[in-house]
Amino acid sequence: MGKILPVLLALVGLGAGVGAGVMLRPAPEPTVVIDPCGDGTAPVSNTDPAGDGEVAEADKTTEFVKINNQFVIPVVGDTMVNALVVMSISLEVQQGQRETVYLREPKLRDVFLQVLFDHANAGGFDGTFTAGPNMQALRKALTETAQITVGDIIRDVLITDIARQDI
Repeated sequence: MGKILPVLLALVGLGAGVGAGVMLRPAPEPTVVIDPCGDGTAPVSNTDPAGDGEVAEADKTTEFVKINNQFVIPVVGDTMVNALVVMSISLEVQQGQRETVYLREPKLRDVFLQVLFDHANAGGFDGTFTAGPNMQALRKALTETAQITVGDIIRDVLITDIARQDI
């Protein structure tokens, strides 16, 4: 009996600790999505602002598809590469069209790279390349190209990450 009592007390203490931890766990924080290169509208939250259980209609009709690998675009000067731009892209598509995008991804990568190279050659990644008009022009060109390549299932192109490294 003397050996069982410490084991029994340890198990009761462990059970009480787990139970207290579960009961006192804080509620999860709401996720906030910020669009640093967007159109200047306020950040969007995934919580229900009206508190009525309704979700915006756009959330039900679209989904987001991340293009698997980053794009690396050389910025060429007079005779040599001056910088590299690394970019991640996601696509806003009609609900249920994720597989269609993945099936056409090699073609999408090809046409996106052509648009990005053209943008770089036109000086789009020089100076303040993240300024609103520059990013809008790039997003518009990428969206139009994606819609031509895949069809009207593409709603928008989102530039999720962008960085420039001077060489």
